[in-house]
Amino acid sequence: MYGSTLAAFIRFEGTVLHTNNTMTALASRAAPPSPLSGLLPLCLAATWLVWGSTYLAIKFALLSFPPFFQMGTRFVFAGAVLMAWMRWRGAAWPTRTQWRNALLVGSLMLGGGMGGTAYAEVSVGSGLVVAFIAVVPLMIAALNLFYGLKPTRLELAGIVVGLGGVSMLTQGAGFQASPAGLAAIALACVTWSVGSVLSQRSLPLAPGATGFASEMLCGGVVLLIISALTGESPQWPAQPAAVAAWFYLVVFGSLIAFNAYMLLLAHASAGLASSYTFVNPVIAMLLGVAVGGEVVTSFEWMAAGVVLLGVVLMLSGQRRGE
Repeated sequence: MYGSTLAAFIRFEGTVLHTNNTMTALASRAAPPSPLSGLLPLCLAATWLVWGSTYLAIKFALLSFPPFFQMGTRFVFAGAVLMAWMRWRGAAWPTRTQWRNALLVGSLMLGGGMGGTAYAEVSVGSGLVVAFIAVVPLMIAALNLFYGLKPTRLELAGIVVGLGGVSMLTQGAGFQASPAGLAAIALACVTWSVGSVLSQRSLPLAPGATGFASEMLCGGVVLLIISALTGESPQWPAQPAAVAAWFYLVVFGSLIAFNAYMLLLAHASAGLASSYTFVNPVIAMLLGVAVGGEVVTSFEWMAAGVVLLGVVLMLSGQRRGE
């Protein structure tokens, strides 16, 4: 939901993220794309590799920081840094309405989306979680039907294929062994998708990065409230691996990769900017197996491939429509 995610993790992780969302739609109406020259490989590496690795980082951070506490502190810290930076550059403070919208969108996308993702990773492998999250662009396309945006035949085929792949994933050993994890990631994908559509159609945030900062601050506070209500208690002293993973999520996942995503949206095609949507699951699953020692069955690899095929079909249909 991260991946992302900032919003697409944030639209950022993304995952989550914030995932073929508002910014991608804006990019499709922007001026003709211009090349990023030497920056293009770095920006793609950030959105592909960094965002793809954040799900394993969440797993390591769970060694000392419970899911809602981990996500809440992460977003409050990253949001405060980003807001301070934008204010220093002269950006206007969000209006009361924009703060209200940030609270609603942040509660859905970060409170439900990223909180549910971290909670699912307590009992489900990070690779399987991000493979499930790949369905988010398909959910967003389906939700846009309520706004009169009918998908093309290729988009519709992508939605059907992708949802079929997710249905296969739920029958795999990983999710079958953890009904709570399955429920958490399913709820996370729904709330992230609803928040993405509302932020685009009904609840606009403050312009630019200021809006993302306000969303992170509000979503982070909501996550900390959930953490307190559920009685979460971090482990002190924290394990070094958990601390390193937390800082990696803040600095690389939320700030560096987010700015790289913004550069891609401004200077590359919408399809290239959203390519992380189907690259992240592959990277996350490979890292989960190679580094995290996670087990992914051949059936689950096949199911993930079906999900990614659906995403590719849907994005191809969008580009043809544009």
